Amino acid sequence: MSTAPLIRHLESFIPLSQDEKALFEGRFAEMKVKRREKILVAGEVCRYYYFIISGCFRLFGVDDKGFEHNIQFAAENDWIADVGSFYTQKPSLMGIESLAQSEVLRIAQRDLFDLFNLVPKLNRIFKVMIDLKYIELQNRVLQNFSSTAEQRYLAFLEQYPQLKNRLPNTQIASYIGITPEFLSKIRKDLRNS
Repeated sequence: MSTAPLIRHLESFIPLSQDEKALFEGRFAEMKVKRREKILVAGEVCRYYYFIISGCFRLFGVDDKGFEHNIQFAAENDWIADVGSFYTQKPSLMGIESLAQSEVLRIAQRDLFDLFNLVPKLNRIFKVMIDLKYIELQNRVLQNFSSTAEQRYLAFLEQYPQLKNRLPNTQIASYIGITPEFLSKIRKDLRNS
């Protein structure tokens, strides 16, 4: 697998020179991930940032009662990592699991930091990407205490339109904070309205 899909993704933000593109070769490792395989387990340090070529992942936490809560989904042409653990190199409180057979390119912290120095445009690209994820997170926090379950589901559809039919009700329900049965009712009500 080459870095071509990654380069196309990065160039959707800012064009890169041929010399800059060449610096990416050898820094990313390809990885095939089986469905339901965990690429990060709570308690481990997040050592890699993952760019998703194909497939789908979830970032999730587990509460004191053992219930899983999805925090983020990522599919093709997106990134996933526990950013806090990745940057601090402290153990993660979250896990990352593949929800489908997937292919990713992963980069270690040192290699990413080297690229930030060698390709300053990459710094700007990551700043924009992280700012956009931060905005999503702010909106999600606001929705969690000010929106109905139906409104949260509609917001999920807006944020992740490509995942509506790829994820089981259990995963979507966990993300919006309701039971799968209640999600089925919401979907039925929306179809009938």
